[in-house]
Formats: sequence, structure tokens, C-alpha cells
Amino acid sequence: MTDNQNLLAEQRRALILDEVRRRGGVRVNELTRRLSVSDMTIRRDLDALARQGVLSKVHGGAVPVVEASTHEPGFEAKSVLEPSAKDEIARAAAALVAPGTALALSGGTTTYALARHLLDVPDLTVVTNSVRVADVFHEAGRAGEPRRGAATVVLTGGVRTPSDALVGPVADRAIRSLHFDLLFLGVHGVSVEAGLSTPNLAEAETNTCLMRSARRVVVVADHTKWGTVGLSSFAVLDEVDTWVTDGGLPGEVRAEVAEHVPGLVVAGEERA
Repeated sequence: MTDNQNLLAEQRRALILDEVRRRGGVRVNELTRRLSVSDMTIRRDLDALARQGVLSKVHGGAVPVVEASTHEPGFEAKSVLEPSAKDEIARAAAALVAPGTALALSGGTTTYALARHLLDVPDLTVVTNSVRVADVFHEAGRAGEPRRGAATVVLTGGVRTPSDALVGPVADRAIRSLHFDLLFLGVHGVSVEAGLSTPNLAEAETNTCLMRSARRVVVVADHTKWGTVGLSSFAVLDEVDTWVTDGGLPGEVRAEVAEHVPGLVVAGEERA
């Protein structure tokens, strides 16, 4: 399958998943008409999305997966969700970073994508509680000759979560002793009522520490995180300075977010 075909399949599956979440279920014959593809193609798409655990197949269609507020997917499971949107968000977020900045990156697949876009920004000091983010900078350093202006990386330590974030008292103590200009924060869910939330209680506390140590807080989260609520809320929307998201966020939601968050950056569009 060519790269272009892969991209088309990815876009199609993202549309299917959005429709399932928005309507609470879809039928195969509706999707074939809307997307102008064969019945077999739609069934393959539903099979692929079901294997990822993001929807459940039923006779003639699919419905959303109902997850408990304590459910925490692993890093690999999350990495296959909205990859194009995450890369666009990462590119837009990287444009906010000036050389010489002291910044923090929380755990998450979007912050992992962001780390790859920061490799060419010189003289950064990067604090992270993400094993995956630290690995991005570590592997870049091993790939060739030492680069002038390569980032200095501080890994907090702590107890590892299913999403490969380090949390708990060791991580919290390390973070409280540091101060950084900018925090890029990945989240499990965003809503007006619950604010920023996560299914992991220890991660909620560590994220709170990250926010308190940062002069500016930037949430990096794709549109599917809107309306998701995890077990533990750790911040209200008014504590966020900027949200970098993708074009899938509906216009009415953007207006609602703008009442609480001073900066909304929609990747690929004009900055609001």
C-alpha cells in the first residue's frame, strides 16, 4: 500500500471515529454512501478501529467504546489514534519555542510528537517526566556527532504509568525544585465542567506540580479529547494559557473554550 493510500485510510478512519462518537453509533451502509467507498472497505476500517479498542463492532455497524473514568490506555494504544492531527499540533506547538528556552514536556503521545519537532531548536533545557520524550533526545544524540546547541534533558524519575509517564513523590519532589518558562501538557480529557483530567491519581498530582512550576502552560491535545473526563481533575480551563489543537474542534466548542483560555492555536489555521 502506498503512503498516499495509507493517508487516505487514516483520514477515513478518523472521520468514521468522529461520526461514531458524535452520533453514538453508525451503520455500514450510511458510511459507504457518505465516504463513497465499498462495503468491504468500511468493514476493514471498522475492524482496524475495533482492534485499536476505540469502537465496538455491532451487527451492521459500530458504537463507541464505553470506558470507565479510571481506564488508562497504554502508550502504544494511544499512539495509533489521530497521528496526523498530533503531528500537526506538534509542529504548531514547536513554533512557540524560542532558542534557549527552559521548558517542560509532560507524558503523552502528543508531547512525544512535539519532542521530535524540537530537536533542531538550539540550547533548550528540557524537563520531562516522560521516558519516551527523553528517549527522543537521547537517540538523536546517539545518531551522529554531538550537535552544537543540543538540548539538555532532565528526566524526573518516579513510578512508571501505562502511558510511560513517571509520577509519584520522587517525580513531584524533583519538579517542585525547578522552574521553567513553558510547559507543554498532554491531557486525557478536556471539558468546561471537569477542566483537565486524567484517569491516574498520581499523574494528576504530578501534572499539578508541573503547572505550578511553569510561567506559561500550553495544553497540546487533539479534538477528540474534548468532552472526555478522567477520574481526577487537576486544573480548570482558566489555568491554561494556550491550547494547541487541530481543525477537528467544532466552531461552537472553540467559542466556548475562548471564554476560558486566552490563546487558542488551531494547527493549520490562523491563530485565534
